[in-house]
Formats: sequence, structure tokens, C-alpha cells
Amino acid sequence: MNTAELVELGQQLRVDSVRASAAAGSGHPTSSMSAADLMAVLLANHFRYDFERPAHPGNDRFVLSKGHASPLLYSAYKAVGAIDDEELLTFRKLGSRLEGHPTPRRLPWVETATGSLGQGLPVGVGIALAGKRLDRTGYRVWVLCGDSELAEGSVWEAAEHAAYEHLDNLTAIVDVNRLGQRGPTRHGHDLDAYARRFQGFGWHTVEVDGHDVDAIDRAYGEAVSTTGQPTVILARTLKGKGVESVQDREGLHGKPLPEADEAIAELGGPRDIRVHVNEPPAARMLHSVPAGSLELPRWDTADDPVATRDAFGQALAALGSGRGDVVALDGEVGDSTRTEFFAKEHPDRYFECYIAEQQLVASAVGLAARRWVPYAATFAAFLTRAHDFVRMASISGAGINLVGSHAGTAIGQDGPSQMGLEDLAMMRSVYGSTVLYPCDANQTAHLVAAMADLDGVRYLRTSRGESPVIYGPDEEFPIGGSKVLRASDEDRLTIVAAGVTVQEALSAADALERDGIRVRVIDLYSVKPVDRRTLRQAAEDTGCLVTVEDHHEEGGIGDAVLDAFLDGRPVPRLVRLAVRDMPGSASPDEQLHAAGIDAEAIAAAGKLLVEEAVVR
Repeated sequence: MNTAELVELGQQLRVDSVRASAAAGSGHPTSSMSAADLMAVLLANHFRYDFERPAHPGNDRFVLSKGHASPLLYSAYKAVGAIDDEELLTFRKLGSRLEGHPTPRRLPWVETATGSLGQGLPVGVGIALAGKRLDRTGYRVWVLCGDSELAEGSVWEAAEHAAYEHLDNLTAIVDVNRLGQRGPTRHGHDLDAYARRFQGFGWHTVEVDGHDVDAIDRAYGEAVSTTGQPTVILARTLKGKGVESVQDREGLHGKPLPEADEAIAELGGPRDIRVHVNEPPAARMLHSVPAGSLELPRWDTADDPVATRDAFGQALAALGSGRGDVVALDGEVGDSTRTEFFAKEHPDRYFECYIAEQQLVASAVGLAARRWVPYAATFAAFLTRAHDFVRMASISGAGINLVGSHAGTAIGQDGPSQMGLEDLAMMRSVYGSTVLYPCDANQTAHLVAAMADLDGVRYLRTSRGESPVIYGPDEEFPIGGSKVLRASDEDRLTIVAAGVTVQEALSAADALERDGIRVRVIDLYSVKPVDRRTLRQAAEDTGCLVTVEDHHEEGGIGDAVLDAFLDGRPVPRLVRLAVRDMPGSASPDEQLHAAGIDAEAIAAAGKLLVEEAVVR
């Protein structure tokens, strides 16, 4: 498009943003209006995309990091013919695909859910990594950010990682409109302040008038021609551009324009310009990496004890050999999480994210958006730093596998800062998540393989210390299942355990049996979804349940078990053993004993429960 046509397209995007927000009675039209010229030039002259084939491997990818400016995005979809005017005016209405913030669950052209600011660029880095190192189809990644979100630390994790990886296929466009939600941003219109920061991280920077379509066009061309480093275009804009009563004025964020009809008239009225987006280059289909048959590692029950983190690492490496779409990421602790096994066998599909857990999860989301199957690992405790990225991944419907090692007090002397004691609760609370906690090597290997074919966010909790091999290599572990390790018709008590407490439960069962108390033991390896049928049967048969977990009592295994009895049936007598005090430094055995979750504590709780429940 020429200059005049681009100006007109920008005005159309503004008008339609105002119209959509007015029809909804809510929204962010002023935030959309500031970036309208930036979107117009990108869409008409530089973006390469087949809207009828959103999965085309050569398509450029666009991420609206400032997700509240969704009226602008939907107006762009109307301009390219992806939606019609009638649908545009369903914005924010019940049942509409056009939600307040865009999500790929509703729209096939959306790469990732946004709206929690500071996440678009990190996910864009993940998509660009896929393009640069795996897909190699030549697509570019464009991320439209707001200036307010540059206060988020996750943006700078992304900035450093993108420069380190030389992602010259990535362009960040910053809409520097000066105004945030409650007033001016930290740096206002000082483009040089932002430029210095990005330059410090190794980016190529371009400063531009965000309403000069010719300057914007040149800036995009410069970004495309820059090699060896990512580019950021810092565009000075005015919030509410084009309508005098709202332009560059405070107090109008997140509100429809007060006089929408007058504003539309001031902008020149509705238009119906149709944009013919450039076609993507021809590209091969993704995931052409050769793959062989899957041969998981195997352990015999007579073997020496094996740490589940070791089993995870070996199983992941084997999965990488059997499936060419599997990739691994780590937060610079691969020698502890054991992703190093995958890195040695499949270095081309391994991504080191360093100590940047937000970028770690964001990269996994970006890779998943490009249909890779990511396994991202770090200490369980440190995944809490990326919880908002996990939450947003669930909103995206992203298929990511997260692995938290060094869970619980059982890690020993390192102390509480390294102990994942909240992770099960965190991951169970995520919409549509799967939470798994294996206790031995063969179980771990099978669950690692099963995770690859699940939907949504999947979490595997692994342990630092070695544990006995109690299952054979051909045992099956269906998601949502459990294993009954001890059972008889004389059972008076059921112990429910997972991970490191399974062996403690078995030892407690032995001790109780010596005292004449028969005990059922359930290995609840699938914490979510939980095996309600087996738990209910155990409650019916024994009447008493003891849950034991190396985790805080809130939100973990005890709560998962309790959930099985919230359908109106009688709740069994239930004792929940968990970590209730703040641990210090001690050996693993001392930690379990101090927390009251070792075999001795389980047996004592069982005796008390049975004595109270049985009339003599």
C-alpha cells in the first residue's frame, strides 16, 4: 500500500476499535488507537500470512503482548477478511470468539494468550527460537508491546535471551504512548531511555514517530534486513490518537469513548478497506527430525535404588530418540534435574534458559505454539517464580510438560529455600492440568512417555534421593490411576502415599502388621486426576485413611484424596500427615522424621486412628 492508503487503513482500524468497544460497552479503544498505524503498515506491507491456513509452516507469527488492545487485533482480522463486521460487533459478548483479551482457544490466528502484561515478548522469544533452531522455514516473529509492560522483569529476561541467541527473526514493536492505566509511565515519551536499555542487552534499536506511516515502513524494512541480533522499534505514539477529546489524556484507560458517534465522525467515518496480506514463503512441514522406535530404559526390582530424577533424565533422552518432536529446556540446573542426558544425545533440540524461570516456561509455551513437545525442568521450588506463566499457558491451552526436581524436605541439608513444598498445590490449581508424582524408576519412565500425548499443562515431580525399584519394567501406569501395593480382606486402615513417602508407607505397614493391624497401601502417583474409585473402595473397605506427603498440608495429596469424597457420600476418618513446620538443614532421614512423615510417624498415626475407630 502507498502512503495515503496506509493512512486510511490506520483510520479504519481506529474507527473499528471504537465501534467494537462502544458495542461492548467496555474495552480499551484508546490503547488500540495509539498503535493503529503500527498495525496498518505491518499488516499491509510486511506481514506474510495465509489466514485460511494458520498452521502454514511459513507463516510469520504475530503476538499482541498488550492484549488489552484486542479491539485493534480484531479490527485487523476484519480488514483481512478473517471475520466480518457482524462478528466484530460481538466483542466481549457471551459466546463470542472475540474476548476481552485474545486466546488461541477461541481464534486460530492467535499464538498465545496475553493480557497478563510482560508475557508476549518472552513467548515470542520461544516462537523465534523454534523458527531459528528447529523449523528453519524463514518466518519472522513480530511482537507488539506496550510501554507500561516494560517495567516487568520478564521482559528483560526475554530481551537478554533473545540477544544471546541472536534472534534476528524477532522484532519487538513498542507502542510508547506515554500513558498507563492510572497515569504516565515511568519514562513517558523518552525513547532514548528505552533504547539505552535494549542496546545494553544487545538489541538493534530504531526510534520512530509511530504515526508517520512512511517512517514506520522504513523501520520495519530495517528490522527485516538486520542480521545477528533482534530489533526493537520504539514508536512514539499518542493514546487515543485522532480524537481530540481523548488524545494523550489521562483517565480514559479501559473505557469506551464517551461520545463514540462523534469520535467516529471525527476519524472520517467507517471504511471497508480490504487488505491482501503477503503470502508466506513455501516451507516444508515441521518436525522432519528422524525418529525411531521408543525404547524406554528398564530397571529390575533387584537393581540398586535409583533416583526418580535420574530415571526422568534417561527416559527423556530415550523419548527424544523415539520422537523427533520432543524438545527439552532447563533453567541452568541440568546436572541436577538430569536434562543433561537429553542435551548430550540431542543437543540440537536442547535449550538452555539459564536462571530465568519465567523465560524458561515462556520458551516452552512458544515452542508448543509451533507444535513441538517441550519438557521444561528446574527445581520444583523455583517453578513458583513462573506461576503466572503457567497460569497463562493453561489459558492458551498450551501443551507443555513441566518437571520439578528436588521436591520436599527429602532433599536434606540444603534447607527450605531449595525445597519444593508448594508445587503440588500450585500445579493442581491450574485449569486442566495433570499432576504426577512417581516413586520409582520404571514408574517415572512410563509417566514421562505418557505426558507427551496429554493436553494442557502437565507436571512431573521428581526426587533427589535414590529409591528402591518396586515395579517391573512392563508395569502400566495409566493417567488418573493408582497402585494398590498391599491389600487384604482384613485391612483396618489405608495409607495413601506418593513419591518418597511410598517406601515410608510400606515400612509403616510392615510395622503395623507386626502389631496385628493389617494395612492397605495405595501409591497415588496420579495426584490430578485422582483415582476416586480406588480411594472410595478403600474407604468403604477399611473406614480409615491416612495420607502422607512431603509437601505442605494445603493443596497437596491430602486435599486431592479429600476431593474424592465431596460428592455427598460419607467422608471416612481421615488423618493427613504433611510438612507443617519450617524445615531447617538436616539429613533426608532426619527431615522426614522431623516433619512427622516417616514410617514411625505413619505407624503411630495409624495406631491412634484404628484405636479410635474400633470398639473393643
